[in-house]
Formats: sequence, C-alpha cells, structure tokens
Amino acid sequence: MSKFPALAALGSAFLLGGCVSFGAEPPESLLTLTPTATAPAGVGAQGSQATALTLIEFDVPQSIDVTRLPVQISDTEIAYLQEAVWVERPARLFRRLIAETIRTRSNRVVIDGDDPGIGANDRLQGTLRQFGYDARTREVVVMFDAVRNREGPSVTTRRFVARAPVAEPTVDFVGPALNAAANEVAGQIAEWVG
Repeated sequence: MSKFPALAALGSAFLLGGCVSFGAEPPESLLTLTPTATAPAGVGAQGSQATALTLIEFDVPQSIDVTRLPVQISDTEIAYLQEAVWVERPARLFRRLIAETIRTRSNRVVIDGDDPGIGANDRLQGTLRQFGYDARTREVVVMFDAVRNREGPSVTTRRFVARAPVAEPTVDFVGPALNAAANEVAGQIAEWVG
C-alpha cells in the first residue's frame, strides 16, 4: 500500500480547514427578560375553562421577529444594536413574561403555550409593535396592542406602552431598560385582564 494517497487526503483536509467555517463567533452574552415577581415553587392554581386565560402567539413585524435588537434611527430607518442578541425571539420571551406576571398577581390558571388542545374561554393575543431602542429619543420603547376574546361575540382591544431612558446606546444599558419597560407593560396587562 502506498503512503501517498493518505498524505494527499491529509493535505486536502488541511486546505479545506481554512475554507470551512462552522458559524460566527458566539456573543459574549445573550439578553433575556426576567419577571420582577415569580410564583414560588409548589404553588399552583385551579380553575375551569371559563376562568382560565390562554395566551396565544403574538404577531410581530419582521424587524422584531429576529434575535437582534432593533434601533429606530429615523421614521424610515432601522439598524440593529451591536453585540445585542436575544436568547430567543422577543415575542416568545415577552409572552412568557406576561404569563408569569398574570399568574403571580392573579392566582388564576394561565395557559402559555402553543398546544391547541388546551383551551380557555378567555384568550389574550395581540401584536408586539415596538420592542427596541429609539435613537431619536434615547429611550427604549415597548408597545403592545392587546386583543382579548372572551366567551361569546365580545372582543376588547387596548394599547399598552412603556418607555425608559437609556444613558448610553450599549447592551449594558439597553438590555436592563428593555427588561424594565417590558415588566411595566406586563404589569399593566395583568391589571387589565384581572
């Protein structure tokens, strides 16, 4: 057996190693949303389909339906904040934050998931319109248009908005400010749904 084919294969592997990339370098840290209050372990809620609340997946514009953090530069321009990456898409994080806030404040059964087999007569859905940093005002903005469907033909809508000032447009300042604004909106929604 000749050693040349093995050496040729090994040489090809070294050449290929310079061309192949296994993805971008991971960010130093990822952003998430943390509720200001959580239900303690072992605490549950009991209710019926009539008193339970289901949170249905939120709609979002494409600029927010990514793991990057949008920066509104002008009325028609959006950029993304450097090194700011969400652990998952903000609409899912925000929905979980709202569910935990309602669960903690109301003690009612909150169904937060995509399982269509589990339902409730009271449903909360909506559109997360803004969730990012506005460079023009130097503040973060969270805007959510809620739609609540109860049993029967009635539908109720309401817009919730929270803003928080940001000292510097960096991850260290924008991330905590967005978490605070998201918690403020979640609290407003929890009061609204009761």
